[in-house]
Amino acid sequence: MVSAIGATVIAVGAAAAAVVTDNMVPTISTPHLCAKGRVCQTDNKDVTYYMDSSGEFKLEAVDKSYVTAMLKSEYSPTDLVIKYDATPKFSGSAETDVVWQEGAKGLDDDAEGMAWCDDPVSGYKCDQQVIRIRGNGNYDPSITCHEMGHAVGLLHGGSAYPALPSEDSRLGCMIAHGYSSDLGSNNVSNINGTY
Repeated sequence: MVSAIGATVIAVGAAAAAVVTDNMVPTISTPHLCAKGRVCQTDNKDVTYYMDSSGEFKLEAVDKSYVTAMLKSEYSPTDLVIKYDATPKFSGSAETDVVWQEGAKGLDDDAEGMAWCDDPVSGYKCDQQVIRIRGNGNYDPSITCHEMGHAVGLLHGGSAYPALPSEDSRLGCMIAHGYSSDLGSNNVSNINGTY
């Protein structure tokens, strides 16, 4: 990273993109190591995902379509390689990277969703992330974009460096409330600079 008149520049292939803030864990404001229950980076750029299809946390067909469409439009164009895992692994090495669930269990009363590391491996990396979004119409392109951002290590504006107001539109879908469904150029640059 090179500082240039208040903006950070990250080389992305042959092009360079201006970054408004570093909101990829770790930041100067949020230097924590990965631990169970925290926002962490996924363990590599090849990101497998699974959507619960039975039991307590089963996603409905419409919710699955929101996740699939959002990953294709927002995260697949980044340096991440997104692939569906029809035979998920929940233990051992090479676990499925992101497990999507629907339900309110374990969520704060005012939370629409949450993403957390379930299996930290080292430093800032996690082998398996869980995303749980409250049911009954709460799944949509914006909340799915937001929680996937956490699953790859993106933080809210207050945890970024320099810190931004939690509703700053430059945070794209990582604003704290009233989410945008667009990942945004700042988040894309941070993802590509990391992975």
